[in-house]
Amino acid sequence: MSDDGAQPTGTGFFTSVDDVSAKLAEAGYLASPAVATTVFLADRLGKPLLVEGPAGVGKTELAKAVARVGGARLVRLQCYEGIDESRALYEWNHAKQLLRITAGRDETWEAARTDIFGEEFLLTRPLLTAIRGSEPTVLLIDETDKADVEVEGLLLEVLSDFQVTVPELGTITATRRPFVLLTSNATRELSEALRRRCLFLHLDFPDARLEQRIVRLKVPGLDEVLAESLVKVVGALRAMELRKSPSVAETIDWARTLLALGADTLDETVVRDSLGVILKHQDDVLKASRQLTLT
Repeated sequence: MSDDGAQPTGTGFFTSVDDVSAKLAEAGYLASPAVATTVFLADRLGKPLLVEGPAGVGKTELAKAVARVGGARLVRLQCYEGIDESRALYEWNHAKQLLRITAGRDETWEAARTDIFGEEFLLTRPLLTAIRGSEPTVLLIDETDKADVEVEGLLLEVLSDFQVTVPELGTITATRRPFVLLTSNATRELSEALRRRCLFLHLDFPDARLEQRIVRLKVPGLDEVLAESLVKVVGALRAMELRKSPSVAETIDWARTLLALGADTLDETVVRDSLGVILKHQDDVLKASRQLTLT
């Protein structure tokens, strides 16, 4: 067990807040000062980073960008309702164990038991994979709020001491701490115990200026004036009460669509003909068609 007073060890991906901003930009992720600062602190302090916010604001992409910057392996645990320890941590290869028992039926059970609970029969899942890794690793625990409350107890052991216990093998402690990033869409309130173990970052949709920079970075062939008009329309759509507001990824898709269509301006015809790129529900399309006013 780790001593609560011990000095935490970071991953060493970044040397300063400015270094975070510069390196993430090189990896294609434009970070605000708040994002860059929090990522730097998570890296320096060796603390998990909980990133919360609506879907489509770049939470998962942030983890991918950190992995690219650090030359690290990205290990992803995709959470969902009903996920359990065997899918998150490890399980035993029961079919292979049965074959081994059958092949060695002349052995005593004690000998067979010792054999079948060895490394050869262990199937590691994302949490154990990240803990055991000796190379730079980014552990992404995606959509944590979709997992059941019971899974948080498992995460607490991993995020508190960066270790997991396999009864048959003992306690496995990380020799090299991964950079851990948890995402949440806030569909369920996470426990205070889990939050205490993390640094917190709220990501919202970027402001218009930053989103224009993102669009120009991802779609360099797009005219600056057209990019400004596009982001303005997306902002108007997000201000409506829609079932699903356009994500940043969908803004980028729309920009690529306009290039493919050879559009020079964002007039009503172009917008209404391509709304299906950014709006994914018919009632949202109808509402936008009625309310959207282009100037």
